[in-house]
Amino acid sequence: MDINKYLSLIDGQYFTEFKKFEKLLLEHNKICNLTSICDEKGVRYKHFLDSIAGESLFSFGAKVIEIGSGGGFPSIPLKIIRRDLNFDLVESTGKKCAFLEGVVDKMGFDGVQVRNIRAEDGANDANLREKFDFACARAVARLNVLCEYCLPFVKTGGKFIAYKGGAEEIDEAQNAIKVLGGRLESVTEYQLPENYGKRALIVIEKIKHTPLQYPRGLGRERKFPL
Repeated sequence: MDINKYLSLIDGQYFTEFKKFEKLLLEHNKICNLTSICDEKGVRYKHFLDSIAGESLFSFGAKVIEIGSGGGFPSIPLKIIRRDLNFDLVESTGKKCAFLEGVVDKMGFDGVQVRNIRAEDGANDANLREKFDFACARAVARLNVLCEYCLPFVKTGGKFIAYKGGAEEIDEAQNAIKVLGGRLESVTEYQLPENYGKRALIVIEKIKHTPLQYPRGLGRERKFPL
């Protein structure tokens, strides 16, 4: 992966949009805990650059659901450089949803909907279950747990893209991937500049329907991972 290519987008063509988002993020962070990373380089590398590093994995015009949106990563940086992508942002905390709605409005985004719901509830909504080309999540839970939250939203033939700090969680997630109708497709590891850490993009293809009993709800995804 040519990480410098993506860095040049942040510092060049989309500089104004990223600075605008950075200002909104840090201002709102004073009243609602969106991120512990507040220094300029940290935001630039660990939030913005890491988010758009997965850009090439999303097909043109794709319908994407993001689970546990929080401060809007990777969705908002991806939307800045890929206006063709359509996002549903799932976030259970009302204050964070208010922030995301404000960003969508102030950035002039079309094709972005913020949903103040829990992932396990949304996955049982017939209007959302297996309706998306892609699901994505970043810094939400371990991979085996994330699979149960995310794969039910993905249509057969679609993909779940997990943004992780490395590939170490794949082995323990193999059973969850299989049970939930997935197949490990690829793992791309890369290094953020200036020793800001290693990262991995884990792509899981949805090859069959997720059984209706998943996600289990009531916190069982985290307490008793598959």
